[in-house]
Amino acid sequence: MGINMDLKSKDKCNTSNTKNNIKHPKVVILGAGSLFFGRQAIWQMVNSPYLNNGTLALVDTDEDRLQKMLKLARMVAGANNVGLSVEGSTCRKEVLEGADFVVLSFAKDTVKYRGIDCVISEKYGIRMCSGDTIGPGGIFRAMREFPVILECAKDIKALCPEAWVINYINPTAVHGIGLRRYAPELKSFALCDGLHMPHVKRNYALRAGIISRPDEYSGDVARRFDFRIAGVNHFTWLIKAEFDGKDVVPEIAECLRREAARETDGGDIGAKALYNSKIGYELYKIFGYIPTCVGHTKEYVRYWQGLGKTKDEIPPLFIWETESRYKRHKEMWKQVDAFINGEIPISDYMRVLGPDHATDIIESMVAGLNKPFYINTFNNGAVTNMSNDAFLELCCDVTMEGIKPHPVGDMPRGIRGMEELVLDTHELTAEAVAECSYEKLRRAMLTDPLISSISDADNIIRELMELEREALPGCWFK
Repeated sequence: MGINMDLKSKDKCNTSNTKNNIKHPKVVILGAGSLFFGRQAIWQMVNSPYLNNGTLALVDTDEDRLQKMLKLARMVAGANNVGLSVEGSTCRKEVLEGADFVVLSFAKDTVKYRGIDCVISEKYGIRMCSGDTIGPGGIFRAMREFPVILECAKDIKALCPEAWVINYINPTAVHGIGLRRYAPELKSFALCDGLHMPHVKRNYALRAGIISRPDEYSGDVARRFDFRIAGVNHFTWLIKAEFDGKDVVPEIAECLRREAARETDGGDIGAKALYNSKIGYELYKIFGYIPTCVGHTKEYVRYWQGLGKTKDEIPPLFIWETESRYKRHKEMWKQVDAFINGEIPISDYMRVLGPDHATDIIESMVAGLNKPFYINTFNNGAVTNMSNDAFLELCCDVTMEGIKPHPVGDMPRGIRGMEELVLDTHELTAEAVAECSYEKLRRAMLTDPLISSISDADNIIRELMELEREALPGCWFK
């Protein structure tokens, strides 16, 4: 049974000592050099009147990157005349004390190792377009990252036990499950930015024809639009979409069909983006429900692994591109450098960048704005035919007092079976890594929906452990 996180919970995660109406919030980011979060976190901490009189503490083990992000944050705060205090360290213990929120957003050499994961998996017939959540890529990323997360949890428990811990590291469901199971005394949830509210609901309102332009979306439209998404992270589905009581899923599906008809191979747009409309519409035709994160969901199902004996209209998955990701990161650091050296005026920062899912949630929690957000947490009855401790991505009320998932209803048959298989894989992965158990590692790999051969699984484990020895805990090699 999972930990009850509703607003009336007497669980340790909802103690009476939890602080409310924080006047000077302290947000610690472990992994400040994460370019997919660090820059946006600076933006929101400066922009928000509820956050910009607090403290932003940046931690990164790379001294050069840390100093760049510290300088950038101070320049942005100064240019916008806010009282935000900026501090940082390469040692998290030096800044954790007094934290109200700790965001986990680190991944050492992730581009390198995800590339290795994908190449070795492809050698054994497993195609991964992302390689960081399911399949061998997801399992081995957890093996690299989760031990460090557990070390962070020990320090948080010692130095700021009342802080909310927000995991932003993939595989986010594995790490979210692991935190709740192996550090249950901490208040934690896990995040992915794919279902950021209100944007995701507005985008489906556009597809349904409820609005014709983004600026037509309003609170009234939101209230009349009964919109429900649920599932394991990266494997979420639109369970219900009704406007004024009318089912608008057919309109959304028709929009998807039109997009699929216009879709080509897309050129150099990345493996995660290729044929997503075609695949999304195909899955809708099979199951009667629309997948909401196709760029990842297509990696969770076996249909585009290239194992069929007949040619499919949609080709097998393209493999995640290591070199293009290196190039993308390089361009992001060039932008950071350009702001610091004045090539781009620092006054442009607030125009060029924007907010982030995690800091939007933090702002709402601090200010008591009562905005709903999609987060990864225990089900607790939201999906009525799945267990309370199923770790799902759900729309929730998220306050300083706790988390309350919104009702969803039943998970459809067919989809539910796949969800349970993914959850079993994720839970076994968390257990295997926490216990450093080869037996459970092998069991997790052979439970994974992408694995078709016992000997292939054993070879993948053996080869990846050897190639990634430097990034894995020594217990795996005793």
